[in-house]
Amino acid sequence: MLEHGGRLRQAASRYGIALPDWLDLSTGINPNGWPVPAIPAACWQRLPEDDDDLLAAARAYYQNDSLLAVAGSQAAIQSLPMLRPKSRVGLLHPAYAEHAGSWQKAGHQVIRVEESAIDDHLDELEVLILVNPNNPTGRLWSRSQLLSWHEKLSRRGGWLLIDEAFIDSLPDGYSLSALSVRSGLIVLRSVGKFFGLAGIRCGFVITEPDLLARLAELLGPWTISHPGRYVAALALADRDWQSANAASLATQGELLKHLLTGCGWSPSGGCDLFQWVKNEQAYKLHELLARQGILTRLFQEPASVRFGLPKDESAWQRLAQALTHPDIRQLSLFAHPQT
Repeated sequence: MLEHGGRLRQAASRYGIALPDWLDLSTGINPNGWPVPAIPAACWQRLPEDDDDLLAAARAYYQNDSLLAVAGSQAAIQSLPMLRPKSRVGLLHPAYAEHAGSWQKAGHQVIRVEESAIDDHLDELEVLILVNPNNPTGRLWSRSQLLSWHEKLSRRGGWLLIDEAFIDSLPDGYSLSALSVRSGLIVLRSVGKFFGLAGIRCGFVITEPDLLARLAELLGPWTISHPGRYVAALALADRDWQSANAASLATQGELLKHLLTGCGWSPSGGCDLFQWVKNEQAYKLHELLARQGILTRLFQEPASVRFGLPKDESAWQRLAQALTHPDIRQLSLFAHPQT
């Protein structure tokens, strides 16, 4: 099993700090997610039904009819490698590690590609996988660049798989979800990050119908619970909340960037939901914050720390105070960003 953020119980045990006393900034999930209403009792008593409101809400939100609801984009990440012959697959590093793990497990040849060198590797690849914006670097690719890569791959039966888990708060011009279906173009979407609904395990795959049918057959029935479908449908239809939340996240992302920079930890990248500090002192920074009950996401290679958004004013103040702790201020004087 790969390491992920959000392992709060493990941190509480390791550092001897009770669960309620932690500030968890390790996940990149919106801490002020869509407000879930009371769930009707019938949702707990009936099997999920494919002809409920979820697909209509998703088709309207993603502006595409050719989609499949799955148990979080993770379900698609683990299953799609089984639907393709053994291939040469290009993946970035660092990036969301489940992609590489799933394709390797299915027997494909995984080729590590740097963000700046995709064009240099494209001719040797049959599949290219990108998280856009990338997690944890925040690197964002334009729609025109992605479509250019897709065209080159599709000519030889290749795939371009774009994981758009963090794209919801960005302008429409970046996402590929609303484009007409193209052979070999696969887009993953999630309600976990922007909507803050990671717990309901709901995501979507947008691609050509034949591939969706094969994926649906592999995954089987009832991939998302009835309560999960009910909540996701309401959230996807709530345009007023979505608009206000996108604006709020953009502001908070900038605030986090300025806070870290002002305390001597300038981010190397990020997006509205997180900031990424690539620094040789990353491990020590992560440890010093953890000793104050603040959990961040530590990456070993390259040495770096990802900060999610604080939930409220008290959480923002707590982070600001922690970053000005004498030990962390002293550490920042000798820290140098990685290049």
